[in-house]
Amino acid sequence: MERKLALKVDDLDNVATIFANGIVDGATVEVRDKKGHREEITVHGDVPYGHKIALCDIRKGEHIMKYGESIGAASCDIKKGDYVHVHNLEALRGRGDLEGGSQA
Repeated sequence: MERKLALKVDDLDNVATIFANGIVDGATVEVRDKKGHREEITVHGDVPYGHKIALCDIRKGEHIMKYGESIGAASCDIKKGDYVHVHNLEALRGRGDLEGGSQA
């Protein structure tokens, strides 16, 4: 049986990147981190290679962390194992419409 892997790069991350093809709703992936920890997570939704899944429940408005950096905020509540992408992640960088006009 082919092992389906996802990687958590930084201790602050609340998402992991999928490094396998054929990840469909209900599939189980093995999440690994740099310390050698492993956790099996059931995936909700079809997730393409190189995309993200939530490692824990993320509430609407909370930062989504990848590589130890915020890549945006949850635009709705996200459950552990959910596919995380533009449908539930709102970019916060370079947004002239936000208070303060952050142009990072």
